[in-house]
Amino acid sequence: MEKHKHNWEDLAELDPLWAILSFSEYRFGKWDTVRFFKTGDEEISKVMQACLQLGYPKETEYVLDFGCGVGRCTRALAKYFKQCYGVDISENMIAKANELNSSISNCTFTVNYEADLRIFSDDYFDMIYTTAVLQHIPSTHLIRNYILEFLRILKAGGILVFQLPHSIPLLYKVGVGSRTYNLLRTLGFNKQFIYQTLGKLGLRPYRMNFIPENEVVPFLIGIGGKVLEVKNDSAAGPSAQSRTYYPSRTYYVTKSV
Repeated sequence: MEKHKHNWEDLAELDPLWAILSFSEYRFGKWDTVRFFKTGDEEISKVMQACLQLGYPKETEYVLDFGCGVGRCTRALAKYFKQCYGVDISENMIAKANELNSSISNCTFTVNYEADLRIFSDDYFDMIYTTAVLQHIPSTHLIRNYILEFLRILKAGGILVFQLPHSIPLLYKVGVGSRTYNLLRTLGFNKQFIYQTLGKLGLRPYRMNFIPENEVVPFLIGIGGKVLEVKNDSAAGPSAQSRTYYPSRTYYVTKSV
C-alpha cells in the first residue's frame, strides 16, 4: 500500500486530471476543468437513473465516492445526497479536490491509505460508488477486502455500485509498464522526465488488476450481498496499444435481508 500511495502521489503532481480519465488526447495537462467535471455529471446522472430503476437507495442522506481523486464524481453525487464523502489514497489528490470543490458545501474529502475503511462506522452510507479505482488496487486480496468493507458500511436499503475489469490483456497482467516505471524511480530518475519523455511508451506508475465476474458474484453473495444487476461497461478504459476496451463490469449490489 505504501508503494501504491507513492505512485498516486506522483500522478497527482504530474497530471491529476489525466490520471483519473486517462484518454491519450488529454495527456500532459490538456483536460479542460469544466469539461472534465461535466463527464462526472453525465456519468452520475446515468448511474442514478439505473439505481432508481432498481428501487435503490431507499434514503439519500449519505454517499461515499471511493477513490474520489479530485472529486469528479463526488461533486456530481452531492446533487443527489445530503452529504457526500470522497476518500482517496493520495494527499495531493485530496488537496486538489478541496481546492476545486471549495464552493460545494456538502462535500467532505478525506485521505485514507489503510487497507480498510475503519474511518467509517457500520451501516452508515445510503450509497457507495467507485469506478476505475479497484482495478488499480495492487492485489485481488485487497480488492476483496475493500468490497467486504463496502458492505459493512452500507445501510440496509442502500446500494453499492462498483466497477471492476472482468479480464485484462497479458501485458497488463505482467505489469511491464508499471514495473519499468518503478524501477526507473528507484534508480533515481526524475518522475517528470519519465512521464514527459517515456510516458508515450506506456510507462506509468499504476498497474491494472481484475477479478472475473464468475468469482465476484459468488463472493458478494457469500459476504451478505444481494446482486441486483451486472452491466457490461467500458469504464476500465482503452488499451494503450489500441482503442480496444478491456472487458469490464459494473455491479449493483444491496445487502441481503
